[in-house]
Order: sequence, then C-alpha cells, then structure tokens
Amino acid sequence: MAPNLKSFIVYSSSVLVLFLAISFSFSRTNYYKIFHLKSSLASYHPTFLQSVFSFMLKTPKPNKPDWPNPISRPPHCVLWMAPFLSGGGYSSEAWSYVLALDEYMKSRENPSFKLGIYQHGDLESLEFWEGLPQNVRDLAIELHRTDCRTNETFVVCHSEPGAWYPPLFETLPCPPTGYHDFMFVIGRTMFETDRLNSEHVKRCNRMDSVWVPTEFHVSTFVQSGVDPSKVMKVVQPIDVRFFDPSKYEPLDIASKGNLVLGAKTPNSSPGKEFAFLSVFKWEFRKGWDVLLEAYLKEFSKDDGVALYLLTNPYHSSRDFDNKIVQFVEDSDMQKPANGWALVYVIDTHIAHIDLPRLYKAANAFVLPSRGEGWGRPVVEAMAMSLPVITTNWSGPTEYLTEENSYPLPVERKSEVTEGPFKGHLWAEPSVIKLRALMRHVISNVEEARAKGRQARKDMINSFSPEIVAEIVTGHIQNILDK
Repeated sequence: MAPNLKSFIVYSSSVLVLFLAISFSFSRTNYYKIFHLKSSLASYHPTFLQSVFSFMLKTPKPNKPDWPNPISRPPHCVLWMAPFLSGGGYSSEAWSYVLALDEYMKSRENPSFKLGIYQHGDLESLEFWEGLPQNVRDLAIELHRTDCRTNETFVVCHSEPGAWYPPLFETLPCPPTGYHDFMFVIGRTMFETDRLNSEHVKRCNRMDSVWVPTEFHVSTFVQSGVDPSKVMKVVQPIDVRFFDPSKYEPLDIASKGNLVLGAKTPNSSPGKEFAFLSVFKWEFRKGWDVLLEAYLKEFSKDDGVALYLLTNPYHSSRDFDNKIVQFVEDSDMQKPANGWALVYVIDTHIAHIDLPRLYKAANAFVLPSRGEGWGRPVVEAMAMSLPVITTNWSGPTEYLTEENSYPLPVERKSEVTEGPFKGHLWAEPSVIKLRALMRHVISNVEEARAKGRQARKDMINSFSPEIVAEIVTGHIQNILDK
C-alpha cells in the first residue's frame, strides 16, 4: 500500500471512529472510552482533510487570500504532535512544552503563532487521560481544534524517530503528509545511550531541525552522524508552580504501597521512617538492581529507613514483589540479624494531580539510572525541594551540581546486551558510592535539605515554563525572520 494512501486511511478511520463514538454514545464503557479517546486527538478536522485530499490528488493548493492589513493576517501555526494521551516520558515532556507555550502566548498581545496538538507516537491510556487535571483536558480539546494551514505550519514531531514519517509502526505519521508540504519540520527526541543507530541518524537528517534537551545529546547526535547545523539544544521545562512544596500536604505513601521486604515493629508509626523515593518504569536501564543492592546492603531494620518504589511495567508483568524477592534470593546478600530495611512497592496508578503530594511525603529521591534522556522524576523531585541522588551521566548532567544534588559517580561503561540499542554503551553507577551517599543523606539531614532548597531555586531560574517558552518562541521567531 502506498504510504500516502495508508496515511489517508489512518486519518479517515480516526474521523469515522470519532463520529461513531459520539453518534452512538459509546463512551459509557472503558472499551469505547478508549476508542473515543484514541480518535479525539488524532483526527483531522476539515481544514486538514482538505490538505490531505489536495496532497493525495496532487491538485493545486488554494490561493492565499489577500489580507487587507498584514496585522489582521492569522499567525503561523505550530502543530505539536506527541503522545499526549499516553503517559510516560515523551508525553509528560510534550505537555510541559504545550502548557508553557499556551500560557506564554496568551500573555502576549500579538503572538507570532498559534498552537495546535495531535496525538502521535504511542498507545493511548484512558487511565492517564482521566488522571489529568480538568483544565489540562479542556486545553487539549481546545488546542486540537486549532485550524492550521499546511504551508504556514511548523510541525514538531515529539517522539522517537521510528514514529516519524514514514513510521515504522502504526501511528499517525509525523509530519502527516511528508516533509515538503509544511513550512518547517522539527524533530524532538533523545536517547539514553552513547550513540544513535544509522536508521535514527537518517531520520533525524530528514528534519529541518532536531531539538535535543542537553549538551550530552548534542554531542552524541553529532558524533553519530546527524548534521551539526540541524542539532539544537532546547531544555525541558518543569512546572515549578505545580511542583511547589508549599502548596501540598504529603500523601500517605505507606498506605499506597505493598510491603515487600522488612517487617514493621508493633509500636512503629507508619511514615515515621526516613523515606527514600524512586520513580521509574520497571526496566534494567533504570538501575533498580543497583538501588536494591545498595539499599539492602547499607541499611537494616534498625536504621529507621524505608524505600518506596513507584513503578509500572515495561514490556513485563506486574509481579514486582516476586521480582524483588527473587532478586534478593539470587544475590549474595545476607539478611541482617535484625531484619531487612523496609521496601515498599507502589504499583497502582498515582494520578498526575497527586504527584506533588507523593514527593512531599519523601525525605530524599534516588535513581541510579544507567541512562536518562532528561530525567523527569528527578527534576520534579528537585522542584519539590527534595535532595536527589542520581547518576551523573547522560541527561541529568544538564542540571546536576554539587550544590543542588548528590551526583552519583559512574564506575564504568557497560554494553547494552539486548533490545534496539544492543551494542551501545551506558553507565554503570557505583553501588559502593550509592551506599555511601544514601548513608550520608540520612546522617546529614540539614545539609540535604539545603541542597533541596537550592535545587528548587535552580529549577525556577533555569527551567521554569516561562523561561523555556521564551527559548522555544525565540527559535521559531528566528526561523520566521529568515
């Protein structure tokens, strides 16, 4: 099937699904809610359908209207295509940009562009959508209705390059009809290893520009063969007003988690332990094995600590309790005479609106990852004034300092042994240094709190939404001015 025809079928079926869902009120069940959700940010309204028909039939584009006054001419459009309905790293990052840009442009008398969004790049999650604040869902619907003319539109393809036109899996293509109909096409992506594979390099070089979040990525992309003139650093915003510790009471995380290791004493009060928090999807890259080894070797029941793991499956089952127990049994770790330190697993969904309360309930955040694109939970924790311990490699090097965190040294580089990045290198964080840092944090609480306060200041001064919105609009304006 020709790529153009396949793209058209994807658009048409999305419109049909949306029409049926509305017409027959199918949204009462989860199945049809997901069906409706899937189409709600992925269907083209008539303006774009006309463009698609025009592209398919190779008919001339409509002539531009003669505007009586240049000031009255509608602004250019930035169409941001990302997994807005999916959850996960790209989804949360895309939302952070869109929320920042929307607020920034509404504060301007004559913004130079309008903003539209479409779902692209991943599967939809009803659970994630329903966990978004109502004002965010309302904004999503508003921005999805934005009319954009193809020849006046910047398209941002915010996903991994395999989702870019032509996609290597089923998703709405980005850019929707290829690279030549739109004014400018930007790829926003990142990787967690030391390089890109040749297919990703080729796809990046098709873009007019490639935006990456850190200097680490500028280096790895260029060294891998991406055209240096196309690679641009655009940092990620963190919503420091939403993630503001002064606004929240802590979540009762002890009641949310399953106690996997350790035992509470009869007279102990839940939540009184020094709480380490880690947030990650369950995959080897996240270093959960490093974290468990360091924590269980360093602490025992009498240390008065607890480790809370907020996690979710990543191409795996949900039996995290058994995975942890099996990991301990297969290791050389010996159970302390007075018992294991407490380990809790939180594998239920925590709605986005409750995330600040989760961080507020912890005393420190720890993530000994082997590689991060940006490290969203890390910056969320920093914005919440938590002291953080995380690997000093890849994405987090953009914002970690000795003053605002506890950078975890890398012991060596190791080769990725499976998956799409097999043969690449990533970091092996030091278990010994992690043990020492975790012990240091519970022994120097005031120092740790001071680092947390500095972390929040740094997030506000360098990565707040208005600062990043200015960076993004500045780049777009520079293109318009050329």
